[in-house]
Amino acid sequence: MIEVNEQLEQNWEKLLDTLQSMVGKRPEDLNSVLFLIGVQELGKGPLHFTKEQKQDLMHIATCKVLSLSGFYTLEGLDKDGWPHWKLNEKLPRISLISQENVLREHVLRYFSEELGVFL
Repeated sequence: MIEVNEQLEQNWEKLLDTLQSMVGKRPEDLNSVLFLIGVQELGKGPLHFTKEQKQDLMHIATCKVLSLSGFYTLEGLDKDGWPHWKLNEKLPRISLISQENVLREHVLRYFSEELGVFL
């Protein structure tokens, strides 16, 4: 039987390979994938973003993927079309490695459930 973390790592690598074929460049890390999700969720296509906007895009992505488990709810869009989220439930206090694994699991779920990308 494959250990959970090993299965997560295998699925994560498959996702990175899939994203490379979709966007032409393999994402370097979780933050790169969150940035791509943020751009997708913003829905304005590839634009030039400031450093602050890139951070906002990763926050949007984090809220979106964690909304799949009810941690966040979309409140609506601001006047510029940027989504805003409401925290419903605090995330449990866990180690940084566990936090990254939780985010990776949610990112994989996002690509499967929201975009129909099967790994």
